[in-house]
Amino acid sequence: MLQRTPVYGVYKALGHHPDYWYWILRGRPARSPHLLKQKTVREYGEKFVLKTLVETGTYYGEMVAAMKSHFDHIYSIEYVPELADRAARKFARYPHIRIFGGDSRVVMPEVLALLKGPALFWLDAGYYGWIGKEGDRQRLSAEMEMILSHTHPHIILLDDARGLTGQGGVPSVAEVKAHVESKFPQRQVEVQFDILRITRRS
Repeated sequence: MLQRTPVYGVYKALGHHPDYWYWILRGRPARSPHLLKQKTVREYGEKFVLKTLVETGTYYGEMVAAMKSHFDHIYSIEYVPELADRAARKFARYPHIRIFGGDSRVVMPEVLALLKGPALFWLDAGYYGWIGKEGDRQRLSAEMEMILSHTHPHIILLDDARGLTGQGGVPSVAEVKAHVESKFPQRQVEVQFDILRITRRS
């Protein structure tokens, strides 16, 4: 199976540009292409002068590979051991990149302890079982609480925001926005191109 080979990440990356233009031609539907996600992560890092990127859901390392030249430190957490091991080998030659294997709810405190200033968090709703997959639906809320309660004013980008349906125990975008802005009044929440963005209130 191609997915199990070392070249699968490269194969997937080759499809990003056609996927982006197909998205444009279809009138920019809800599901945003990976190139747009990369652009968003890069722009938020620059806008808020963030030198560290923290990711949950390494998968095949596409975001890490795309951002490796844009951040001084990259920490990525992957739950599936096989994918975590593959990513660790792939990025072993980059001293500023570290791949963590395990449940991100358990690993996140370790990552937060490494941060010396504000960081950009790229969280994947699909990784938490919020877009029709099996998963721990409490994990994301627990992690967001940890991140937002941390010493530094981090910025959070949540991919696949369309998964916040308000059904089956999953909160809606409105509920997430109300909770975050109520408990953390210095933060504001908005959604654009299927990415929920939690930033510092202007």
